[in-house]
Amino acid sequence: MSKEKTGAAKKEYFRQEKKKITKERKEYFEKKRAEAALAKGAAAPKNFQRLTITKNVEEKMPLNKYIAHSGVCSRRDAVDVIKSGKVKINGEVITEPGYKISAGDTVIVSGKKITPVKNLVYILINKPKDYITTTEDERGRKTVLDLIKNATKEKVYPVGRLDRNTSGVLLLTNDGDLTQKLTHPSNEIKKVYAVTLDKPLAKNHFEEILKGVPLEDGIANVDSLAYTDIKDKTQIGIEIHSGRNRIVRRIFEHYGYDVKNLDRVIFAGLTKKNVDRGKWRFLSEKEVRDLKYFKKGK
Repeated sequence: MSKEKTGAAKKEYFRQEKKKITKERKEYFEKKRAEAALAKGAAAPKNFQRLTITKNVEEKMPLNKYIAHSGVCSRRDAVDVIKSGKVKINGEVITEPGYKISAGDTVIVSGKKITPVKNLVYILINKPKDYITTTEDERGRKTVLDLIKNATKEKVYPVGRLDRNTSGVLLLTNDGDLTQKLTHPSNEIKKVYAVTLDKPLAKNHFEEILKGVPLEDGIANVDSLAYTDIKDKTQIGIEIHSGRNRIVRRIFEHYGYDVKNLDRVIFAGLTKKNVDRGKWRFLSEKEVRDLKYFKKGK
């Protein structure tokens, strides 16, 4: 392919993406205006039904996306659920995540019929230690859902994961599209952690970490690193965008340090400000808009 064609293709791709985002933004605000009108007792706009629920039916939605929109799990986890043979469509087992759902299809997951949710919910919690980031646990351990038992009737799930012994900012939602955006590696979502080590971080290790840490599953790159207390060099602030398992702990363990405390203070621009440990709050409309239309790396 020539450079000219490549450039034209890229230009068309970005044009279509911009068009798509503009359409999504318009529909989001139309929905909010309609909801506000209903709250004041006004008649619902003729297209209100289309904006809230019909869109999911008119479009042929991929099966994994349909499951995520139904509040069962994230889109990524839905892939594993589908491939494990737990999903039936119109009585037939389907193992292809990209299978297109049509209007009128009956979708059963693990013996239960599901449908896309109508009300999207966004909850930020300040996760304490000893809670696991999952919707249920076979061993009966406390999960983050125990912290929001009376928050909503909708079924929400965590966006990404925090280790059992890691505390801090965690988002829960039933918005499958947003979950996909915030967990996909290509979007490089920034996270900031406050770390307490068992001993002061040596200067040479500080510099080596900034250059990239060779781990068993590849180089771990750090966006920013700092001593948060110049008089106590066991207190470290670290900013990363990787979503790899236990990545922060493994970075320091690689150099012989034991992480005594790990707290996520920022995730995708969200902070735990004014949210006590173990408590939660709903996101504001502005926060939801910022998340939906974030730019890569922000």
